[in-house]
Amino acid sequence: MAKCDEGYLCELCGENVDHITESELYLRYVVGLIDPETLHTTQERHIKCNPILAQFIVDAAFPQTQVEGEFCKERMDSDFVAEQEKLITRGWRRLREIEMQADADLPILEYPLPEIQQRLRDEA
Repeated sequence: MAKCDEGYLCELCGENVDHITESELYLRYVVGLIDPETLHTTQERHIKCNPILAQFIVDAAFPQTQVEGEFCKERMDSDFVAEQEKLITRGWRRLREIEMQADADLPILEYPLPEIQQRLRDEA
């Protein structure tokens, strides 16, 4: 089967990442952690397969993620946690908006949060 026929497979669990709202790759993209130039070469993962990132999504529609050990957000600086929760939650909500606009053919450069889009324009 050709790579394009396989869909997007999670590099950790090997299962399909069926929806953009499950995509750790696109979540990191919309919050500015992945450059658009490397988006197509970066491995896909489910958000749930990266619990360290998933723990920062604070939304009733997203299952709460608990991390044990050193990377548990309860062990991190509270200001950092608040900042990450705000950013990552906004990013996940943006993915939900994108999924709802699937029929609109939104250009991929318009996926990121507004401040990330502005930063990308400023850097261009």
